[in-house]
Amino acid sequence: MVLALVVVLGGVSLWQAWDIAGLLRGEARETSRLFGRVVGGLSDDRPGADTETLLELVREIRERGIPLITTDSAGRPTASANLPFAAGLDDPRVAAYAVELDRVNPPIAGPGKGLIHFGSLPAARRINLLAVLQLCLLVTAVAVGIWAYRTAVRRDRERLWVAMARESAHQLGTPLMSADAWVERLDIGDPRTATIATQLRADLERLHRVAQRFERIGRPARRDRVSLGVLAEKVAAYFTPRLPRHDHPVTIQVRAPASGPVVAGDPVLLEWALEALVRNSVDALSGRGGTIDVSVVTDGGTVELMVSDDGPGVSSEIRATLFEPGVTTKTGGWGIGLALAKRIIEDVHHGRLELRQTSAAAGATFVAELPRGAE
Repeated sequence: MVLALVVVLGGVSLWQAWDIAGLLRGEARETSRLFGRVVGGLSDDRPGADTETLLELVREIRERGIPLITTDSAGRPTASANLPFAAGLDDPRVAAYAVELDRVNPPIAGPGKGLIHFGSLPAARRINLLAVLQLCLLVTAVAVGIWAYRTAVRRDRERLWVAMARESAHQLGTPLMSADAWVERLDIGDPRTATIATQLRADLERLHRVAQRFERIGRPARRDRVSLGVLAEKVAAYFTPRLPRHDHPVTIQVRAPASGPVVAGDPVLLEWALEALVRNSVDALSGRGGTIDVSVVTDGGTVELMVSDDGPGVSSEIRATLFEPGVTTKTGGWGIGLALAKRIIEDVHHGRLELRQTSAAAGATFVAELPRGAE
């Protein structure tokens, strides 16, 4: 696109230069012809030849299309040519138009201490239009160039992210296989280690899902039937045994229909987005305790997946940039979770993710709106 605009801009510039050169050649030709008429008339010895020449010059000047008004020393119009309206010299519009012409070109002195008020040649207006067109094309080319550069930078950044994610998934494969073997040995040994093996197996399944998520980055999103109620229960079941229980207990509860409404989406990515929202609430309640509510509500053709907590809320200073990568209030945090959740909800599933909070101390509620799928 940028190359096309450059070609168009170059073509317009060449056309403009050629057109202006043609106009200047035409003006030189007409001026030379008028000069020849003046010299020829003055050298003609026939009676009345000079008057005839002057009248012909006046006619040719009128045909040039230049608006002209002559005024006497008192400012009264004495002659006019090529006015944009039909009027006599005593019409007030003629004097007013002379003032408008003075804004285009300063008047020049005429006979009898009068003034000659004149406008621009039609060719000059064409030149101005060509200059404006060229300026518009130049501005457009610069704007498109900046957009193309930013798009290329963003695309390169995304390619790097995709490559890193897939390599991470590949690197996770070997230790996961080894860990699976050690868990199997724990499970068949001392009965007291069976419980440990069960928890380790849950964590390994979690690692397997994480590896699958990384593998999905950069690939087309799936469109399966996903029950949001089941998804919410699954995420809550994973977090429940891993939440603080003693000094500052954190609890999580799910409010959703039995299986919940169904949406068309990628179950792996939707689970990732929901976990990012729940983890954000867990971090907000860290060191103070509280409750996390995960609810699913149907609203016409959309489904709202809400994650609420009674933590300190989100300060007004970062609300505008809350979903941008790298924005975090947690020490050592990467600021990726909410940005990732927003991309999954909006870019992949064509929904909307927003923060609903009326004040800084009223907790936080993140609402993901998704189009409802066929039941």
